[in-house]
Amino acid sequence: MSGKLAISVDEVMPGKAAVLKLQGFKPGSTPNARVMAILDQALAIFGNLAEPVGIINEISVDEFAEIYSGEGNNDPETPLAKVYPRADRLALVAVTLGAGVSTRIRELFADRDFALAALLDSVASEAADRAAEVAEERFADRLRQSGTFAGGARALRYSPGYCGWHVTGQRALFKKLGPEDVGITLRESCLMEPLKSVSGVIVCGPAEIHEFDPDYSFCSACKTHSCSARIQTQ
Repeated sequence: MSGKLAISVDEVMPGKAAVLKLQGFKPGSTPNARVMAILDQALAIFGNLAEPVGIINEISVDEFAEIYSGEGNNDPETPLAKVYPRADRLALVAVTLGAGVSTRIRELFADRDFALAALLDSVASEAADRAAEVAEERFADRLRQSGTFAGGARALRYSPGYCGWHVTGQRALFKKLGPEDVGITLRESCLMEPLKSVSGVIVCGPAEIHEFDPDYSFCSACKTHSCSARIQTQ
């Protein structure tokens, strides 16, 4: 599976509860009317400006081994280093919401409209993750259609900058994948432009290859431990 991924705004539009959670609201809490009105405004802006798109390129384990080694900056031990050699299928992926949303967030912060800027930023962050999940689902669906997605298999994404895969790994990933074709470029710092973009490798294989104890050196600094939740919900 290789090529551009057409993604609709409806597929990535986040729910209000997910956005409020990013803003620190407890599940089940009811923000005041002003907050909800600003959230509605943020969702409307997102709906008008977002242009989600992605690119995917299936690769072999040997090809990914070279990409993963990158510039030699990865942590000595990482979950992905143990996961990907056991994968059935691998694909590099990058998705973005387009430049319009990121530009509008910057404008709002510059205009000191902090409440709307912050909520739009959370909307876009949640939507970018949803776009990456769409890519995972598309890859898994394609494998199911070809009869190569066994029962109990999981297709999960791992990204540079997380879980010991150094952010400089973006350079090797970009060189192989070419996300410039869908408008994603890489800054000198290895941050992506537009900022509301996600890249990584989708690893498909038996569920057990994705399971690991969060006791690596970098796990103590992680604020979300979202990897465990993603594994359980797939």
